[in-house]
Amino acid sequence: MRRLYEYILRLETVLAGLFLILMVALIFLGGVARMLHHPLNWTIDLATCFFAWSCFLCADIAWRRDALMRIDLVPSRLSPRAAHWLATANYLIISGFLIYVIYAGAWLSWVSRARSFQGIPEISYSWVTMSLCVGGLLLLITTLMKLRGLLRREIPA
Repeated sequence: MRRLYEYILRLETVLAGLFLILMVALIFLGGVARMLHHPLNWTIDLATCFFAWSCFLCADIAWRRDALMRIDLVPSRLSPRAAHWLATANYLIISGFLIYVIYAGAWLSWVSRARSFQGIPEISYSWVTMSLCVGGLLLLITTLMKLRGLLRREIPA
């Protein structure tokens, strides 16, 4: 199970980087084509899809590495025991929100399955909305692992 998780993490990192590179390349290509008076309208639309995916994947990478912005004003003023329980409550609230994001993303993907993405008939809009489900699931796994790590530590007296 651990090897599967490590493989998923590597795949997530590669895909996040690939989507960011493709997004920039498509926007650049669209700009050059427009400058040459042959606009490629689909480039911006596809870059938007890659942006949605890369946002969620990069958010999970940052969350896993503790690289997200946070304010430690309240926890730093609490006792170690109270700070521990506050962190536990925060992880539970985040988990609840992510469960809702996964549910809402799945529902949105289902109802938008017949809708074409920005007028490109071959691509369903569900490919974009599925980023909510997948990103939310990855973020939930990371959050639950953080919560498990927090609960396994001894609670300060």
